[in-house]
Amino acid sequence: MTDPIIKFDAVGKRFGPITVLDDLDFEVADGEKVTIIGPSGSGKSTILRILMTLETISEGVVHVAGEPLWHERRGGKLVAASEAHLRKMRQHLGMVFQSFNLFPHMSVLRNLTEAPIRVLGLSKTEARERARELLDMVGLADHAEKFPHQLSGGQQQRVAIARALAMRPRIMLFDEPTSALDPELVGEVQAVIRRLSEEHDLTMLLVTHEMRFAREISDRVCFIDGGSIREQGPPEELFTNPKEARTRDFLQAILADN
Repeated sequence: MTDPIIKFDAVGKRFGPITVLDDLDFEVADGEKVTIIGPSGSGKSTILRILMTLETISEGVVHVAGEPLWHERRGGKLVAASEAHLRKMRQHLGMVFQSFNLFPHMSVLRNLTEAPIRVLGLSKTEARERARELLDMVGLADHAEKFPHQLSGGQQQRVAIARALAMRPRIMLFDEPTSALDPELVGEVQAVIRRLSEEHDLTMLLVTHEMRFAREISDRVCFIDGGSIREQGPPEELFTNPKEARTRDFLQAILADN
C-alpha cells in the first residue's frame, strides 16, 4: 500500500481559546476524491487553509506528498518550515476558493499564465499554450482576452479552476466552490469539477454543502464536527445509512434545506 499523499497526524488548530481542529488524524490516498461535510465552524475550510499554508497549525504534523508541510528536517529533527520550504510544498497544491480571487486588471489568459511563467519558469509560449488547453477544457476557449468583470460568476469560477490547474498541482482543493454562485450557475462549475474527477489523475479534496454533488463525485465522504472526524465512508453508505446520530441529524437538517 502506498503512503497517503495527505496526512494529518494529531493536528490541532486554535484561535485563542477556540479549538478549531482537535487532535485530527486524517489521510487521503493518492488519486482519491474526498469530500468533507459538516456544520459551519466545524473546521472544514481550516483543513484546506492549512494545506495551502494560509493557516498555521498549533500542534501535530501535516505531511504532503511524503514530506512534512509545516516542518522540515534538519539534523534529524523536525523544525519549523522556512519560507523556501513552504514555497516548494505549495507547488503540490492548487486551491479554488468560494470567491473567485481572479486578478481584475489581467485578462483571462494572463490570469492563467502569470504564475506559471513567474513561479514554474515556463516560457510565455508554453504557458499560453497550456492556458488555452485549460480554457478549452473548462469551456471558455473564446473568452481568453476578456477581463473578469466581463464574465458571469460561473465563468469566473471556471477560470479560477483553470488557473489552479495551470500550476500543475498533484492535489486540488475546493472550498465551497459554488456557494457564491446564483443557483442557475452552479451546474456549470460542478460539471467542470466532475470532469476533473473522472478524466484526470488528481487527488481532490472538496468542502461543500451540495450533498448530491458530493455523493456523485466522491470516493469517500468525511463528516466533521467539533474539529474532529465523527464518521467517514463511501458516499452511498454514509448518506444512506449513517451510523452516528450526529451525522444523521446533520444530514436530515441540510437535506431538508435543499
